[in-house]
Amino acid sequence: MSKPRPMMQPHHHSSLEEEFQIRRKESFHWGPFLYNSEKGTVMGRDKKSWAKIGVFYTAFYGVLVALVAICIWAFFQTLDPRIPKWTLDGSLIGTNPGLGFRPLPEMENVESTLIWYKGTQHENYRQWTDSLDEFLAVYKVPGLTPGRGQNIYNCDYNQPPPKGQVCDVDIKTWSPCTKENNYSYHKSSPCVFLKLNKIYGWIPEFYNSSSELPENMPKSLKTYITDMEKTQAHKMNTVWVSCEGENPADQENVGPVDYLPIRGFPGYFYPYQNSEGYLSPLVAVHFQRPKRGIIINIECKAWARNIIHDRKERLGSVHFELLID
Repeated sequence: MSKPRPMMQPHHHSSLEEEFQIRRKESFHWGPFLYNSEKGTVMGRDKKSWAKIGVFYTAFYGVLVALVAICIWAFFQTLDPRIPKWTLDGSLIGTNPGLGFRPLPEMENVESTLIWYKGTQHENYRQWTDSLDEFLAVYKVPGLTPGRGQNIYNCDYNQPPPKGQVCDVDIKTWSPCTKENNYSYHKSSPCVFLKLNKIYGWIPEFYNSSSELPENMPKSLKTYITDMEKTQAHKMNTVWVSCEGENPADQENVGPVDYLPIRGFPGYFYPYQNSEGYLSPLVAVHFQRPKRGIIINIECKAWARNIIHDRKERLGSVHFELLID
């Protein structure tokens, strides 16, 4: 009796290949999807369908842009370009003005506060006088300041500027601190100009009585105010200025100091309201005989009841050094 033939195991290779071919035929084809020449479609849509989508999105984004433009326009209608939205205590700069000086060192020494030159030759001090020429140009030529011209008014303590006009700054009262006199640099007695930083709407609270002066005010300034009160009482509404050596040695070396045209910023320049053509008042500080060959540390302060002095933060004051070889 013959043995039965063993059963053969089914061969799966051919069935897998057939299944692969079927799935391959059923797989997605990108070509006809992107563009089907028979149906005339692009990405499954005909021209009419795409036209409708294009019209919809054009109208949608057009309306959106128009709404944004209207909102921005309405917002700007509520703003005055000359009046900041945040002022005084609500602003970043606050209510305590700083004090600035000119001339400044060149840009490569932007952090320096040293005014240093050698001798009386023009080339030695030219850097500083050129810097002052540039800074003071707007005071000498009204046309350099936008809007400054017909609205300039000759102000005085009893004659503040009318609405829409700005006070004139008379450069002739700075003599001998003038360009024609090289700002006295050629005589080793340089002039430094002081400027009170502008704060919109800030009104000084003046020290306008010699009986109410602060204890830490320099004696020379107290004497000046007392004399002013006796002889020119109408000028007492002034933001006073003092410049002296920071340390005892500096005070000995700085020598006599003169302030032009007066020892402070006239009150009729305030409040600052960003009027067209406005220029800040200046005080020319003339160091008449500073000791040569040594660095002199100088601190200048502005004085009003609502000006706080902080040497570390440089509030209400400014520091610089003089060195004349």
